[in-house]
Amino acid sequence: MRKDYLFTSESVSEGHPDKVCDRISDEIVDAFFRAAEAEGYDPALVRVAAETLATTNKVVVAGEVRGPASVNAEAVEALVRETVKEIGYEQEGFHWQKLDFEYLLHAQSADIAQGVDAAGNKDEGAGDQGIMFGYACSETPDLMPAPIHYAHRILQRLAEARHSGAEPKLGPDAKSQLTLRYADGKPVEVTQLVVSHQHLDEDLSSDDVRAIVEPYVREVLPEGWLTENTVWHINPTGKFYIGGPDGDCGLTGRKIIVDTYGGAAPHGGGAFSGKDPTKVDRSAAYAARYLAKNVVAAGLAEKCTIQLSYAIGVAEPLSLYADLHGTGQVDEARLEGVLREIMDLRPRGIREHLRLNRPIFARTSAYGHFGRQPDAEGGFSWEKTDLAEKLKSALA
Repeated sequence: MRKDYLFTSESVSEGHPDKVCDRISDEIVDAFFRAAEAEGYDPALVRVAAETLATTNKVVVAGEVRGPASVNAEAVEALVRETVKEIGYEQEGFHWQKLDFEYLLHAQSADIAQGVDAAGNKDEGAGDQGIMFGYACSETPDLMPAPIHYAHRILQRLAEARHSGAEPKLGPDAKSQLTLRYADGKPVEVTQLVVSHQHLDEDLSSDDVRAIVEPYVREVLPEGWLTENTVWHINPTGKFYIGGPDGDCGLTGRKIIVDTYGGAAPHGGGAFSGKDPTKVDRSAAYAARYLAKNVVAAGLAEKCTIQLSYAIGVAEPLSLYADLHGTGQVDEARLEGVLREIMDLRPRGIREHLRLNRPIFARTSAYGHFGRQPDAEGGFSWEKTDLAEKLKSALA
């Protein structure tokens, strides 16, 4: 295992075109769960697979849904406009009031529904086939790889400053990228740093933007990581005035590595946003992260990768694989057996254990689905470490 190397991860802001689409798609998921709560509709029957496209003053929503009829074209259009406004788009080429909206959501396929729905003595099946990965490591307090963790935090901090009014010259669209040098397997230095940030004053230079963003970057990164050798790339094209969907078309699900581990771990390929938790692309990836994080939190390994696999309409996972990357204190085959025992990994078991049938998904759509703190509304429940003691006892 290499101990000395460079590794790079990127993040994108909530105003990035693809993230605008992820946010809208997840707001639609939340809207169905909110309506279910309000109207007495069984949330276990909600089905959403919502895709969004955004381009110059145009938003298109398409996909398959099942749920309360109150979540209709008019309600979704209002949701879209409010979401775009909240992100901060009031520019000529993408404006929450001026954009053209097209609604193409329709009923879920009956063929898929019969495989997924519970019926008689048939348990709820997985919403699709596929492989899902979860990962955790001891590089940061949130047990995430450091490059993606700090790339997210830089953009989050800049977004806070923009929304508060402290930095009125910053626009919603932004990207960050960190290259970290690892020594003896630990991150010790930023060798290259990239921040591309939209600016609302057309005449700002790259140096002007650096003067705005640099204090926030220094605030976020651990002391000593920025050195005289760190190379800064701030708006390296020289200008970033035209941003968001006006500058680049956005689509739901195009930032899956940003959403997960920044390339430091495998990815099954399925996107998360816009999907209700019967879609194991989302819920089983959350479960795999939950298990991996608890393994590391229990002190059983410094790194852990979990893979799960499913077949559409089948409840039980087809496989569970654990890799401790040579850092484990326990036998991996034994760990796999214990993980199956301490958590029901059928789709119903996952959503009930993690309490996923609720309007908690819009907040996941930017700055990563993992490495976030569980909140009072039950969001990010997969980040809890409440299985750590059970794991230690079972493997003692």
